[in-house]
Amino acid sequence: MTLRGPARKLTIVVGESDTWHGKPLSAEIVHRAHAAGLAGASVFRGVEGYGASNHIHTTRIFSLSEDLPMKVEIVDTAEKVDAFVAEIEPLIDEGLITLADVDVVRYAGRRGDPHGADDDAADGTGNDASTPDGTTDDDAAEGR
Repeated sequence: MTLRGPARKLTIVVGESDTWHGKPLSAEIVHRAHAAGLAGASVFRGVEGYGASNHIHTTRIFSLSEDLPMKVEIVDTAEKVDAFVAEIEPLIDEGLITLADVDVVRYAGRRGDPHGADDDAADGTGNDASTPDGTTDDDAAEGR
């Protein structure tokens, strides 16, 4: 899959203890995004935060929290993200859903990973971006 240029980022913030049919809600969102064929999804665990309930959740030792913020970020085309929002919005009882227009500069998976993003050049030509000596920009960045 090639993704470059204008795109949309979906950010969903829920609590770590939020569930959907006994499964962590953040995991359910990621699995649904994967099933919907979206370009990618990541979950980030917050160390402290508060939301609409105005209750601070923290990892500090004297304030053990069981409901830390979990942020799910998904990026793909506006059309795919907008359709996905309609699917997952009913799952979110408490939390935050935001959309932002973004510019994708690079979207690439691991070389040889049949499930990853295209290994091709970010220029969208489908050609490997190799230098005259046969190395790629990725090779140079990784010190090869």
